[in-house]
Amino acid sequence: MHIDLKRGSSKSLPQQISDTLAQRITSGLLQPGTRLPSVRGLASSLKVSQVTVSKAYEELESNGRIICSQGKGCFVARRPINPVEAGSGWQDGYDDFLPRAQLWRNFDYSAVQYPFHLAAIHSELLPLQFIGATMSSLVTGQPELMASYGNFQGDAELREVMCRHLHSRGVEVQSSDVMITSGSQQGIDLVARTFVGPGDTVYLEAPSYTGAIDVFAGRGAEMIFVPMDSEGMRIDVLTRLCDKRPPKLIYTNPTFQNPSGVTMSMTRRQRLLELARSYRCLIVEDDPFSDLYFHKPPPPPIKSMDEEGHVVYMKSFSKVIAPGCRIACVAAGGNILSRLIAAKSASDLGSPLLNQRAVLPFITRRYDAYTRQLRTALRGRMETAVKLLKRYAPPGVTWNVPEGGLNLWLQLPGAEGIGKLHVRAEQAGISFLPGDVCYSGEVPSGHIRLCYSQMKEADMEEGLRLFLQLLTEHLRTDRLI
Repeated sequence: MHIDLKRGSSKSLPQQISDTLAQRITSGLLQPGTRLPSVRGLASSLKVSQVTVSKAYEELESNGRIICSQGKGCFVARRPINPVEAGSGWQDGYDDFLPRAQLWRNFDYSAVQYPFHLAAIHSELLPLQFIGATMSSLVTGQPELMASYGNFQGDAELREVMCRHLHSRGVEVQSSDVMITSGSQQGIDLVARTFVGPGDTVYLEAPSYTGAIDVFAGRGAEMIFVPMDSEGMRIDVLTRLCDKRPPKLIYTNPTFQNPSGVTMSMTRRQRLLELARSYRCLIVEDDPFSDLYFHKPPPPPIKSMDEEGHVVYMKSFSKVIAPGCRIACVAAGGNILSRLIAAKSASDLGSPLLNQRAVLPFITRRYDAYTRQLRTALRGRMETAVKLLKRYAPPGVTWNVPEGGLNLWLQLPGAEGIGKLHVRAEQAGISFLPGDVCYSGEVPSGHIRLCYSQMKEADMEEGLRLFLQLLTEHLRTDRLI
């Protein structure tokens, strides 16, 4: 079993081992019943003392994540009756280099009736018929598109349209500064694999987007989470931290942040860019939700103020028009972009040309009118959800009313019982995103994320009422209210 230990880290070696195994257990990479390496075997492979591994296993056992039995070994908790029979034989001992993989679990609730866990928009609100008709006509009229790899940087006409879109939002770039990616998730991955190596310091908001945490963890980065308030990331705290650990990269989702819904103020955006200039580092600005405001447009992107190429800006269209088409753009200057294009060419030989051409007419002619209608629909669902919270949420549960985006971020009066709540909710056909997965460590979070746009409105109302009833019973049972 491979664990990337950072011997210069402020976190002790036993804690690093414990945290990594805990993340693998939580994300399902280590299944219930899986037998862990022996203390002697893991100590030998990691080149640490047996005492170090023993302390890590003791921590995991005390948290209920593993069960150790004298003479039999240690197993992931909730194991089958006969743990020796669990697993897949030789595959269990085949090393991988995934320290964490929460994102794939976030999508794995196909059986639940009320899916609040996934930040997505219900298909009835998406322009799927228009895009589907465009794709159908392309397949029949231009079948040669399916035989072409296309440009690694992306279709030239789509990049031109993306430029006009970014210009209208204050981001002055040329088509040569833009690359098409298969969603912003690929953009984050390309930046990480190009510019982040083991031990590099990456700063993120606390909490942060699960998919970004997975990517940076996979690169062996030293992730440091910066607290937020109502104006977004605390730049004063970030500055103090950077004095001790200079950043290689700062990742931010500044507009209707996922998961918290907080929007970074203009003043904070300016200060963050100034900090990046002083430390000569990159900012990754992830922007999937800025077009989904409910009252007034949010502050312009950080990229709009960037004159020296410190910001890699990612604008996703996947969630807003057609998640299955996986379309986003990355805007960056100078040889930062050329290196990202090189990384993309090695990754996938370019995004599918058919998908790019399928969304092109819609983004060109209909996107702005469509998003105006979508904002109205989403605002109505958000207001309905907030009314239900005000009426049915048990005492001690708090939330902020978002100004845009897709999610509500709830704080419960205690973190210890959220795992039990998660199980009870699934049994009732309801899913939500536990706040723990929005951090890299194993510090319990008292938050959960609920998406109000993933279902039909009537289903959302019914599901939320059922969930709040279940939450009330759960908190009463756990004597938290």
